[in-house]
Amino acid sequence: MSTTVWTVQGMTCQHCVTAVTEEVSLIPGVTAVAVELESGQVTVTAEADPSTEAVAAAIDEAGYTLVTS
Repeated sequence: MSTTVWTVQGMTCQHCVTAVTEEVSLIPGVTAVAVELESGQVTVTAEADPSTEAVAAAIDEAGYTLVTS
């Protein structure tokens, strides 16, 4: 198992947390997602590190932006 932490821009409420959690959970191999609204941090636990592209696509599908730099 591996755990990675990503930063997401644009989340403002519990609905945002739910949307991000649902979309990131759909990435193959992801076993857990924890979203901290205040900091924008999303902690992803998976069988192997998901690619930045997969996480960015899931975050985009939820309507938010992955901070990559």
